[in-house]
Amino acid sequence: MNRSPSTTAVKSGTKQWLGLAVLALPTLLLSLDITVLHLGVPRLSEDLRPTSNQLLWIIDIYGFMIAGFLVTMGSLGDRVGRRRLLLVGAAAFVIASTAAAFSTTPEMLIASRAVMGIAGATLMPSTLALISSMFQEPHRRALAIGIWATMFSAGIALGPIVGGALLEHFWWGSVFLLGVPVMLLLLIAGPLLLPEYRDRSAGLPDAVSVALIVTAMLLETYGIKEMTVHGLAPASVVAALTGVALGFAFVRRQRRLSDPLLDLRLFAATDVRAGLVALLIATFAVGGIYFFLAQHLQLVGGHPPLISGLLLLPGAAALILTSVLAPVLARRIRPMLIVGGALAVSALGFVVLAQVSRVNETGAQTAVILVGFALAYAGIGPVTALATDVVVGSAPAERAGSASALSETSTEIGVSLGIAVMGSLGFALYRAGIPQGTEAGGTVDAYDGARETLAAALEASEGLPAPLGDALRVVAVDAFASSFGGAAWLGAALLLVASATVFASLRQPRGVR
Repeated sequence: MNRSPSTTAVKSGTKQWLGLAVLALPTLLLSLDITVLHLGVPRLSEDLRPTSNQLLWIIDIYGFMIAGFLVTMGSLGDRVGRRRLLLVGAAAFVIASTAAAFSTTPEMLIASRAVMGIAGATLMPSTLALISSMFQEPHRRALAIGIWATMFSAGIALGPIVGGALLEHFWWGSVFLLGVPVMLLLLIAGPLLLPEYRDRSAGLPDAVSVALIVTAMLLETYGIKEMTVHGLAPASVVAALTGVALGFAFVRRQRRLSDPLLDLRLFAATDVRAGLVALLIATFAVGGIYFFLAQHLQLVGGHPPLISGLLLLPGAAALILTSVLAPVLARRIRPMLIVGGALAVSALGFVVLAQVSRVNETGAQTAVILVGFALAYAGIGPVTALATDVVVGSAPAERAGSASALSETSTEIGVSLGIAVMGSLGFALYRAGIPQGTEAGGTVDAYDGARETLAAALEASEGLPAPLGDALRVVAVDAFASSFGGAAWLGAALLLVASATVFASLRQPRGVR
């Protein structure tokens, strides 16, 4: 299903490329906000003194709201106007970011972050859908979406670097003010450079569908994240299963509606299905392994947050380079063929990361991580750029917002699942690698505490006499390396499955276009 053949593609010029620049910066900042907060948690905790549960909500509520509202906001943009929704979202983001930066209580910060997430959900699909409207020539649209994907991924990669630099000189709230000047620029330049588009034949979104998809996504994301922290507790399992059930109810309702919130005909194209699988698994793998990378560089390698972020710059550079080059290469080679190969390259990077458990010297482990991460990110770049373009480009003009939200939702779910599954596997392998302490040596409590996290193990080792503390540290680091390796092998296996799925799709009819 593609754009109507009767539609004459409007050539893109200077105005469109300036518009892309206006859209690219907010995209970078929205994704940067996903990782930039983590470094500010210690200072935030000292100032606001949140409970552990409140701190979890402060970190997670932004992602919860984005995941829950993406499909709804993508469809709403198609109906009320993408530029209008984008500007409303930008204004809301400025207000919420300012409130978050100057929050005086944990409750105020949680509420501000929630509004930031809802605003982010209006911005992300609107940005991508507007790019699709502005660049109607396939090769230029692919390049523009490649730049968009690069900015989104670079924001995630640069978050620790920018956050570390800000926190060297300013208070924790400064990380929330990064987006304010850029969003103000968007509010000024948007009406001048961005076109408006809406489906005038569409009515208001179906209220029941909105309730079903928002509740399903929130429950599913909550269940996954809670299972990551607390295991298979009844509340988290029930939340996840209820989310799945509501998701099925949402799909059934869309099949019956004449004007559905999500047009399921988008899935008719084989390339679209393969593209969504590629996005889901690629973000699953990267989202899951990032947790281990950050811990290893800081806790094992002993690098401060800013230096740890700088060490990951080669990977970020590889991501940016391949994201930009992939659309150019796709002019001569079928895009999904490139996606399949890129997934295989990323799998190779994960195989290299898995070798951490085989290397004993800390410096050599860091070298293995940097090489593996660069290879993994080099493969992720083309996947994000080209698979996104395939999904968005498959939709008719009036459904571009829904298609954009679909690709974004696949990405958000992939990250959440990656953290949950790879994190759970890693925790299980880590705990299995920590033996019981001895009564004679007085190390029972220390070893019990060491099973919680690597940070807890290193802290416990400092409270023991030198020989015993050194022994606990070696055991904990080795156990963490094993958990890192196990998670990396899982990521490699899934990426190879995704690569095989994409290559298999090339032999099938492309479906309705």
